Amino acid sequence: MKCLKPLLGFVLLMLFAVPAAAQSALQDVLSTGVLKVGTTGDWNPMTMKDPATNSYTGYDIDVMTALATDLGVEVEFVPTDWKTLVNGVSSGKYHITGSASVSAARAKAAGYSDSYFSLATVPLILSENAERFSDWNDLNTPETTVAATLGTTQEKQVKQYFPDAKHQIVEAPARDFQEVLSGRADAHITSNVEAIKLVEKYPQMMIVPVSEPRSPTPIAMLLPQSDQVWINYVNTWIALKSERNFFDDLALKWKLTQ
Repeated sequence: MKCLKPLLGFVLLMLFAVPAAAQSALQDVLSTGVLKVGTTGDWNPMTMKDPATNSYTGYDIDVMTALATDLGVEVEFVPTDWKTLVNGVSSGKYHITGSASVSAARAKAAGYSDSYFSLATVPLILSENAERFSDWNDLNTPETTVAATLGTTQEKQVKQYFPDAKHQIVEAPARDFQEVLSGRADAHITSNVEAIKLVEKYPQMMIVPVSEPRSPTPIAMLLPQSDQVWINYVNTWIALKSERNFFDDLALKWKLTQ
């Protein structure tokens, strides 16, 4: 028995030395009764913020409101921007984000849910410049300035697609399409989803009639990378909602194109 005492003491010491597993965001959401969602509020029709009321509307907002309802908690939308979107979820500022393009760069620091929607990239210009630009290659010239918003997928795409053009990178709350409207840039690129809404809102803009969109990309929610409990729950929820046509119905409501 005496020889067992040192061994028992060592085992107890090792047990207490092992740090307790970090609490999953799922437990935090359920215990606090609040789902914190990071959203930029500047991506029509996914997430749009009304500055007068500090309220949000959009496809993403409907998705996250439904998720909170099914969890039996309240939803709190936490303002963020594209350049800090990943950092916010990895640091615990919010439990999850609204839709974000799936990228290998983001996946280095954050986890992704399963995808529930996809989009592709198209260029926009002022209608008065229609004769100058009819396809992708027309934008890749030293005389052309193409805008993008800092921290977005489009920032990388602008540099990839148009290495010979000038790049006008703006920081939120400024937006790339505003550079085109003001004449400071000749074009910008965005998702086909947002492009349709921009042309509806600003009839002086048009989508360049390119032969085909580029970079078809799934979109998904960002979550803490190591929190598999939370990721599993969200993926289960997405699978159930997909079977019940929830995402298809929302796409019709917000006039999205697949």
